[in-house]
This record gives sequence, C-alpha cells and structure tokens, in this order.
Amino acid sequence: MENRPHLTQSLVTLLLTLCLFSPAALLAQASGLVSEQPLSEHVIEQFGEPPTVSEGPLSPALQFAARVAFIDSTTLRTWDKNQELALAAIGKSKDPRLAWIVSDMLRFAATQKPVIALARTASELLGKDFDTENTWHDVTNQLLAWNIPAPPDYLDYKRAIFTINIPGWERLFIAGDIDWRLVSWGGVLIDNRNYNTTDDGCNCIPAVDNPEVSTAEEATWLNDNDIIFGIEVNGESRAYPRRIMEVRELVNDTLGGRDLGIPYCTLCGAAQAYFTDQLPEGIERPVLRTSGLLSRSNKVMYDLNTYSVFDTFIGRAVNGPLAEKELTLKQTSVITTDWGTWKREHPQTTVLLERYALGRNPDFRNGRDADGPIFPVGDIDPRLPVHEDVIGAITASGIPVAFPRATAYIALSRGENVSFENIQLELTAGGIKAGDKSGPDASGNDTSTHVTSSHVTSSHQAFWFAWSQFYPQTRLWMP
Repeated sequence: MENRPHLTQSLVTLLLTLCLFSPAALLAQASGLVSEQPLSEHVIEQFGEPPTVSEGPLSPALQFAARVAFIDSTTLRTWDKNQELALAAIGKSKDPRLAWIVSDMLRFAATQKPVIALARTASELLGKDFDTENTWHDVTNQLLAWNIPAPPDYLDYKRAIFTINIPGWERLFIAGDIDWRLVSWGGVLIDNRNYNTTDDGCNCIPAVDNPEVSTAEEATWLNDNDIIFGIEVNGESRAYPRRIMEVRELVNDTLGGRDLGIPYCTLCGAAQAYFTDQLPEGIERPVLRTSGLLSRSNKVMYDLNTYSVFDTFIGRAVNGPLAEKELTLKQTSVITTDWGTWKREHPQTTVLLERYALGRNPDFRNGRDADGPIFPVGDIDPRLPVHEDVIGAITASGIPVAFPRATAYIALSRGENVSFENIQLELTAGGIKAGDKSGPDASGNDTSTHVTSSHVTSSHQAFWFAWSQFYPQTRLWMP
C-alpha cells in the first residue's frame, strides 16, 4: 500500500460533511434491519438489546472517512485532526458494522489519544458507554455477543491494520472460509521459522519439530502429579508434558509410524492430535505453526509450507491452497492425565525431553486464566461454567457431544455407563477416552467385536466455553 500525503483539514472537513448529510449516507442509515437470527434471552440479559443494523454498501463519503480514520492512520502512523474528523463522521453514521474496524484499531492503539477517540466512536455506533480500562475487550465482546455483521470490504481494512502493525501475516490475510470478525491478535508474533529449526530463537511461541524423547525411567525431572497429554498410536505411546506444551503450543512429531501435528491451546485447555500423513494425492505433509492470531480465544495455526490457515479446533483448512483442496485433518484421541498414572499403565512410554520447556513451568489455568477467558469470546453457553472441563467427541451421525469430565469420571469409577449414540466413554491411564461402540477408535485399536461402522472416534479435553463455541449445537451429556 502506497503512502499518500496528508490531506488538508479543509478538504477533509468538506468531504466528511458530505458523508454526514449525503443522500446515500442518509439512505444507509434509514434502511436498518434487525439481525435475522434472534438473540437468546441470556444474551439480552447480559448485553442488552442490539442496535439496528444497516445493510448494503457504505456511501462513497463514508468509505472516504473510513479510509482516513483507519487506513491512513495505520499506513502513515499518524493521528491528527483528520482522523478525529473522520471518526466523528463514522460515529454519526450510526452504522454498527463499522465498530468491527474500530475494534481492530483499538487492539493496536498504543497511545491514549486515539484510544479515547476510538472508544467514543464505538459508543456512538453501538449505543453503549465504553469508557473502560479495557475498551478493546469490552467492545469486541459486545460485537461478538450481538453477532453484528461485518461492514463491506472488511477484510481489506483488517488486512491493512494487522499486516502493517505486525509483519509476517501478509500471506495469511487472504479470502477464504474464515469469519474475519472472530480473528484477533494474541499478543505474539508469527512462528515462521524453517522446519527442523526447533532450537532457533524467535520472538514467537516456538513449535517443536521431531522432538527428542527419553524413556519413563530417564524422565526424573517429572513429578508423578505433573499433568501430561498422552497419545497412543499403533501400540506406541508418548507423553507430552503440559509444562512443555504451555511454552511450545505445537509439536510436529512421528508416533507409531504416523506423522502428527499436536497443537495445545492454553486459552482453551485443549490439546489435540492431528494426523498429517496419508493425505490426498498432491498434498505435502503440513508443518503446523502458531500464527500469533486467535479466533474467539482459540489459537490459529497455519501450515508453514503453503501458509494455509487452519481452524485449530476442527482441523479444517479455511484458506490458502489446502482449503482449495478441502483438506480436513483427522484426529486421534488425547488423554489428559497425570504422569504417574500414565507411566504405570504405559511402562514403555516415551516422553519429550525437559529442555523443551525452556526452563519455565507456567500454570496458566490457575494463574493468568483463573478468572475466565482473557480474550473476548462474546456470549458463553450458560449450561456449564466457562472453565468446566469437558470431554468432547463427534458421533457417527455427526453430532458433537460434550461430557462434563468430573461428572463422567465419577460415573465411570462407579462402573456406570457413560455414552451417547455410538460414543462410549472409558477410563484409561487416569484420564477419559471416547471409544466407538460400533467400530475402531482413532488409534487403530478395534473397540468392538463386530465392526459395523467406518466412523473413527477421537476425543480430547477442553474448557466448556471453547467446545461450545466451536460446536454451538453441541449436546451436553448429564447422568
């Protein structure tokens, strides 16, 4: 994007006056429509009634105001009277769709003057007071909860704001099956180091490629009560200590003769394992990396080879070459348990070396995230507390189901049946795993005498807020 000289204040004033009073602008304000999907009583109770939402294109004058306020200020790295006048025009338009771009600007605003002006504009657009300590968080939560539509050409504005502020994202911000409203900055830079450069430093969350491992006996640095994520593939088992995963967040590994990409989202309490081999012809093994972006508080991962972005929770490529090939990675189960129980039931297990923890031992759940999600998530399904641990799985008929972990664990310990459709939970190595009553599980182990289904079952643990957001139609098992 080329830099343009500052516009004169008189010219800006004239154009913004046209923005406020032009017939096109007035027509846009008069043609407001209420969101087609009615909001739940829970949303209304917590966030209030939504504003009227305009539809159709922005008027030329309002497009000009948006460019001055959002694009020029980011490109030229300036904030002056031109931007103030442009924001005033945007606020008076009463088009709540523009609040999404205001939110993006707030995420990167570094000084008090633009923050105050942007907060004032958000208040005008949404009809709420956002004079708060964390304006970006509150504005974004409101937009998410009300499901306010994005403005026309939203990706163009968002791409400029994000890629100018943080280099390295240019290839990620392209059109695809992505709801760009949900994408925010997680506060870290992209991990774009080459494959097999695990030990190279970066100002990012550094993934591990082809990790070195030790036997259980050699892993004297782990305490029996340390949390690990256990994976078993084709009879070979491995432990991924949470202490390592909280500072690495992604591991590209090979286990049981299968290639795996293993993301861990500390914000969602979810470790998942995706097979990255046996893919359709012409697709090279994806090398998964952390982008530094979030989608409703879930890490956004991408493939280093093609820069295709994945929905981390689902494993589906959502833009780039792999999305064009409609790639969705298959999952295998991850068992969240303690090291002592895992090694007792899997005495031949291997475990990642201590050095991958980089000398750190964070406990984000009981520290940083103790009071709930630290990034905006909008409305949260009220059926369970936000940080309730659930075991999530997908039935053979495609229905997502969540089992509250504590309740299910007690029931299973009593010998009770915990199941939904073909999904059958079982205790294993101190954790819980979903098996398939009608076929093989994702590790390749046959869980029934007669295989009658081609469905492959996998499960993993996650916070309720995360599972219910990515599977809003989820069923909730209760005894």
